[in-house]
Amino acid sequence: MSFARTLPRHDTLAITASLVGVTALCWGYLVAMARGMCAPASMHMVALQIRHWSAGYAWMMASMWIVMMVGMMLPSVLPTVLIYAAVANKAAREGTPVASAHMFVLGYVVVWIGFSLLATAAQWQLDRFALLSPMMVSNSLVLGAAILVFAGVYQLLPIKNQCLKHCRGPIQFIAEHWKSGAAGAFRMGLEHGTFCLGCCWVLMLLLFVGGVMNLVWIAAITVFVLLEKVMPFGDASGRIAGLLMIAAGGTLAVLGL
Repeated sequence: MSFARTLPRHDTLAITASLVGVTALCWGYLVAMARGMCAPASMHMVALQIRHWSAGYAWMMASMWIVMMVGMMLPSVLPTVLIYAAVANKAAREGTPVASAHMFVLGYVVVWIGFSLLATAAQWQLDRFALLSPMMVSNSLVLGAAILVFAGVYQLLPIKNQCLKHCRGPIQFIAEHWKSGAAGAFRMGLEHGTFCLGCCWVLMLLLFVGGVMNLVWIAAITVFVLLEKVMPFGDASGRIAGLLMIAAGGTLAVLGL
């Protein structure tokens, strides 16, 4: 983050306020939706219990996933965005065509929108086989165990570590992937988002274990993702968490048999 300190204070505040503001709006939406689900007499709750996946219901679920992913992932990308803005500011002073940090963020968000659509499709399939409750929690201990074990094993795989290195080293990422102009900033956002997706997508499947609209569970995964990316020993703690996930999954599997 030391490199980001070269960014003018007003730019730092503007970027931080923008991302924090969008994050707050996303969480406000999630809180309102969760409250609606907990109100038995509400029409919103009735709508969420519909098992038939109409176009309107699918759009509602996709919107929920998009808002949730943006709210969960923007906090962890803030350091990278500030470093990009600092490099772009320096490049602009030297006459190199650059784009605002918002183009970088847009590319990053597009990746998570794509994941959200896939997550919606996965939810649809789980609903088809009656594996999710109306509160979008796995009905099957075996399914929950399989997700936990898979997530734990993924935490230990080389691909996870390689993707995490790019997320934990934003200065190196920007130096190796720098591209000029608005299209370049967007592509950089896409590339960084892809590494971030490779790092975190399996963790998002844990939402089907703890509850897709369980705010405490969502917050816990958000904090874990953030700490894994920014803490000095985040990579090691991620591997420890992987072992704990495997143990928890094994326990659930025994209970489900």
